[in-house]
Amino acid sequence: MARLENLLGAHSLALADRLLAGDEPAGTGASSSESAALVTLLAHPGRTVGWLGGVLGLTTSGVTRLVERLVGAGLVERNTGRDARSRQLELSPAGAARAESILAGRRATLSRAVAALSPSERVALESMLAKMVGGVTDDEFAALHVCRLCDRPACRDRGRACPLQHTVPAGQASDA
Repeated sequence: MARLENLLGAHSLALADRLLAGDEPAGTGASSSESAALVTLLAHPGRTVGWLGGVLGLTTSGVTRLVERLVGAGLVERNTGRDARSRQLELSPAGAARAESILAGRRATLSRAVAALSPSERVALESMLAKMVGGVTDDEFAALHVCRLCDRPACRDRGRACPLQHTVPAGQASDA
């Protein structure tokens, strides 16, 4: 099975390079952290700076600088949080449009990656990938990190559950 793992690794790396390069016409020129922050805030408006830093795997100073750049660019707005010390983050209309553009570029890149597959091969691959993604973690916060650039509506297409739904405590709405 060494060939399978090697091919998976090579394809994963090539795909990650394309996604990080933003080589789509809809490419935004945003850094990977900026892109992940915008897409995450599109799915999870009103979260705190600390929460966003945790999802993105950034230090406190790193997420603070990131948020400052996004606020300065007019993409994110800081609003008063639950207490005087916290700030909730919301996308501005320009930030929401940029997040949608990032997702459109991602969809185009990923569509090209599976274009050579037949319809039946695509169904089989989807099933296998759902199983693999579902096995990545059992932790909700780690699942949010995995899903930081996910197209949530596409993941739940035709009423299907997110493969990481099992990480969400019973009774809570899925954030993954």
